[in-house]
Amino acid sequence: MTSLTRLLRTTVTAVAALLTLTTASATASAAPQHHDDPRAPGDFVALSSVDPTIVQEIRYFTPHNFVGERIDGYRQPLCILTRPAAEALHRAQQQLLRQGHSLKVYDCYRPQRAVDHFVRWAEDLDDQKMKDEFYPRVDKTWLFEDGYIAEKSGHSRGSTVDLTIVPLPARPTRPYVPGQPLVPCYAPQEERFEDNSLDMGTGFDCFDTLAHTLDPRIQGQQRANRLLLKSTLEKLGFVNLAEEWWHYTYQPEPYPDTYFDFPVSRASLPPGR
Repeated sequence: MTSLTRLLRTTVTAVAALLTLTTASATASAAPQHHDDPRAPGDFVALSSVDPTIVQEIRYFTPHNFVGERIDGYRQPLCILTRPAAEALHRAQQQLLRQGHSLKVYDCYRPQRAVDHFVRWAEDLDDQKMKDEFYPRVDKTWLFEDGYIAEKSGHSRGSTVDLTIVPLPARPTRPYVPGQPLVPCYAPQEERFEDNSLDMGTGFDCFDTLAHTLDPRIQGQQRANRLLLKSTLEKLGFVNLAEEWWHYTYQPEPYPDTYFDFPVSRASLPPGR
């Protein structure tokens, strides 16, 4: 057995175990599906059904996000995408596994009700509990003007994903405890919230110009890590949002003008997807 084969086998086993634990937790805590909820079109899939080795850390199912609570519509910590986007991520994952790395997704399809939740939060100027981590240098009154919050999101079309790269074997991410001291998302990696990813210069969802993919202040290994993610995905049809190093959209999008609102849940998908 070659060292590469052993690495891949170890990786798949470890990630499968992690996904099993995540699925068990999600099943126990997920909100029930309502009979009148909209359902996903037939070409939407759970990413894990296309590639079970991609690590999933769905932040909006947790309180560790810029709002500070689980976001509306996230009933399970599940990545849902259109099938072309999911299959392109699978091809990217195959390349990264050979380099001793794995993709990790933070967010995939996002229902419109979640975007509405973001808008309500942005309009509540008194709610600043997560400011010290996610937007320490941004006045909340400017979130719409600066483009950090909008009434529509490409995520709701099903082909946009927020993601990073983790070295293998992937370390568990330290659990976030609500109320714990917050550190700016642009602090050095050893100081900001512990994440098992490569150092990208900022944390995920950092409302700061340092999160711009090609910001010239990001140099050395941090820049190389961003460019590894960018070059890997762009060769497979993804387009980066220049203001967010983690944000990529697969093109051509199957639904370029449709913003869906079905919940993030396996019950939203056709059987077997």
